[in-house]
Amino acid sequence: MKLPEEGILLRILIGESDRHGRQPLYEAIVHKAKELDLAGATVLRGIMGFGASSRLHTAKYLRLSTDLPLVIEIVDSEAYINRLLPFLDEVIGEGLITMEKVRIFRYQGNK
Repeated sequence: MKLPEEGILLRILIGESDRHGRQPLYEAIVHKAKELDLAGATVLRGIMGFGASSRLHTAKYLRLSTDLPLVIEIVDSEAYINRLLPFLDEVIGEGLITMEKVRIFRYQGNK
């Protein structure tokens, strides 16, 4: 049995059209997480949502939005997550970040 480790789930909610310079913001965040040697990151594209502006974004056919909601999830130790936070403060103009404690079970292939 794998023993759990304590960790943090960092969840970043932004829009698909958000940018950091000429690069999509989600790409900049994932590349920075990799540069800082975080365990991994996943970007999920939502099909519907709204944020602080209360403007509805949807992927319904015949009405394709160019600004669908994105969720970036990163799970790692608190120390590693904290390394990314100053960058997020710098690059996120509008969005939402949540952090919660999680139990991590790591499975790796036999090598």
